Amino acid sequence: MSNKIPATACTKCNPLWQKQGETNCWSEPGEGPGQPAHCPTTLYSDIVDATLPLYSAESEDAKLARVAAQVEGLCYQPVPGSDAVNARWTRVEDTIALAKLMGYHKIGIATCIGLLDESSRLADILTAQGLEPISVCCKAGSLDKLKLGLNENEKVRPGTFEPACNPIAQAQVLNEQQTDMNLIVGLCVGHDMLFAKYSKAPVSTLVAKDRVTGHNPAAVLYGQNFYYKRLQKQQVINPEALPQTD
Repeated sequence: MSNKIPATACTKCNPLWQKQGETNCWSEPGEGPGQPAHCPTTLYSDIVDATLPLYSAESEDAKLARVAAQVEGLCYQPVPGSDAVNARWTRVEDTIALAKLMGYHKIGIATCIGLLDESSRLADILTAQGLEPISVCCKAGSLDKLKLGLNENEKVRPGTFEPACNPIAQAQVLNEQQTDMNLIVGLCVGHDMLFAKYSKAPVSTLVAKDRVTGHNPAAVLYGQNFYYKRLQKQQVINPEALPQTD
């Protein structure tokens, strides 16, 4: 028997979802379309079943799951005279609602230095909502990029001092201040991973950095048939062609 882990591919259900507005997982049990071969409900039924008790336990994880589902319901409103619903809350409002319903008070903000203005506005909003924002910039500590093993020509502006981002310090500083919840505001890809890894408080991304699209990464997905067709035809980067770091 092969030990290869079966790959799930829920994206393959997209044509069915687009055509019928349903999939196996968005149907009453025993009704709707059958389970395709790539369905995680089938391939990993043991994992799915094992998670169910976690949502009914008296734990912080179970409470977070319930509150998140509650906020999802609150952020929509029915359209009078129709079975349609409209979204009424932004991501910021969703985040505030979740924090309050969870009983969170200290809200950490792990901000990119390039989004200090946005983070300042966020802090003002959180304060007005009765929450306590605590912010830490990605460049805290002014760690020289050369100390990470980068070469001078790998800087954005070679020949100048450039501090490296320090997401581990960001997380640990907020850990020391015992934040209840931490928000990522524009951390770089990879730095956001390290921050989430070292944060003791639960982490949510409020702003996903995208320097080209005004921090709206989904724009690439909507524009791939025209502007970003190249992403389906050519490699973004060939690591083997890059200068090797000493």
